[in-house]
Amino acid sequence: MHHFRESGPAARTDIDLALFGALGDLAQRKLFPALFQLDREGLLDPGTRLLGLARQELDLDGFKGRVEKALTTYVKAEELDRKALTRFLARLDYRQLDFTRVEGYAAIQEWRKAGREAGQERPMVVYLSVAARIYGDICRHLEASGSLDDQSRVVVEKPIGYDLASSAAINDAIGAVFPESRIYRIDHYLGKETVQNLIALRFANPLFGTQWNQNHISHVEITVAERVGIEGRWGYFDEAGQLRDMVQNHLLQLVCLIAMDPPANLDADAIRDEKVKVLKALRPFTDDMLGRDVVRGQYTAGTINGKSVPGYLEEEGANTESHTESFVAMKTGVENWRWAGVPFYLRTGKRMPEKLSQIIIHFRQQPHYIFDPDQRGLAANKLVIRLQPEEGIALEVLTKDSGLDKGMRLRRGPLHLDFNSAFPKSRIPDAYERLLLEVMKGQQYLFVRRDEVEHAWQWCDNLIAAWDDRDEPPRRYPAGSWGPVASIAMITQDGRSWYEDY
Repeated sequence: MHHFRESGPAARTDIDLALFGALGDLAQRKLFPALFQLDREGLLDPGTRLLGLARQELDLDGFKGRVEKALTTYVKAEELDRKALTRFLARLDYRQLDFTRVEGYAAIQEWRKAGREAGQERPMVVYLSVAARIYGDICRHLEASGSLDDQSRVVVEKPIGYDLASSAAINDAIGAVFPESRIYRIDHYLGKETVQNLIALRFANPLFGTQWNQNHISHVEITVAERVGIEGRWGYFDEAGQLRDMVQNHLLQLVCLIAMDPPANLDADAIRDEKVKVLKALRPFTDDMLGRDVVRGQYTAGTINGKSVPGYLEEEGANTESHTESFVAMKTGVENWRWAGVPFYLRTGKRMPEKLSQIIIHFRQQPHYIFDPDQRGLAANKLVIRLQPEEGIALEVLTKDSGLDKGMRLRRGPLHLDFNSAFPKSRIPDAYERLLLEVMKGQQYLFVRRDEVEHAWQWCDNLIAAWDDRDEPPRRYPAGSWGPVASIAMITQDGRSWYEDY
């Protein structure tokens, strides 16, 4: 088991990367640009080789052409260094493969052998950028074809499965071939600079570390808003819905990082043990809470950025009877000593006014207040952690309004840490760059362990089952709004409001 303190920057990163689904959207949009950036920054070992695998018939030049096109599309022109590009393209190889049939997997074994002859023994990393239902097939065929050894690692994308049962079946199939210590489940949110900073912010700063509990925090709010609609993924999304697509993984991961107790150290398992405790303590939804503390929504036609967009049921290929939610807001809590009585308000939806991911920590007011009574509502500090669009952290503090005629009037002002302007030299790396680098080093702390996935599914499954029982259509909201009015009512009944940062 590697701990990441021992394997710092000096850890070896030379690997053979076999990328299944190399012509797919994720590979083209995210993975190749991230690998190229690592190469440009000198973080890819000179010996590292990349094998693209897909169903399409392509020769090597055709494949390199596709990758180059993806890089020119998704990497900024000023970062597309010619020398790095030539070096990167030289690492690539391509094989056509039908993933579901064991015939043909021998090609991976041959590619590995050819690399060995060049002298260097490298671990193989298998990246499955394909549908989760064929993860098991691929793992089995890799093993049967003798392509793996006891160093091989596998990287899989979440969401794994559709509910607890399907997730367990897929994880069983992966686990039959790879031990847990060599399975890397990616949740790209965990690779974001600011999400990493949550750990630093909480555990390196006594200012926050001592305040991080129900005595000082009144409530927590997490918003992940997307501007986009379904974008051609109707079939997949309609089966999944926003709860499975966003809450089950990204939002619950953020809840874990905010709510977890301090881990004993930064080893992967110490961190993940604490996250599991949070998921176990999440408040389940009872019947009476469903109508009050959970709101499901579905967008109708509206305008985004002055352009009219169709409603969910009018999208191409839509099932007009669909009750799938494109928006969820909920009030939940973590039932343990640290968070007793602190509500966590979560909301996420598509076709919102802007793309925004942020966490707001609302601190309690002073017990005794001495300023103008009409300003009482102002007098609370908020910590705003922004993940998108610009990553940064702001602490809202109160100061006296300046000017002789103002007396002791208060005003709110942020203490800003905007990563782009505070550290202008450093380019904020994409989440996938960090995650890929950690895989190469064999470090697991940013990846999700099996029991985390299963506890998250269990909690979501209960909620979905309760929804199915009630069988109510989702509430409508026009595209370009902040969701159904009921989501505002849900937080207003507690005398609070959603924090809008505009």
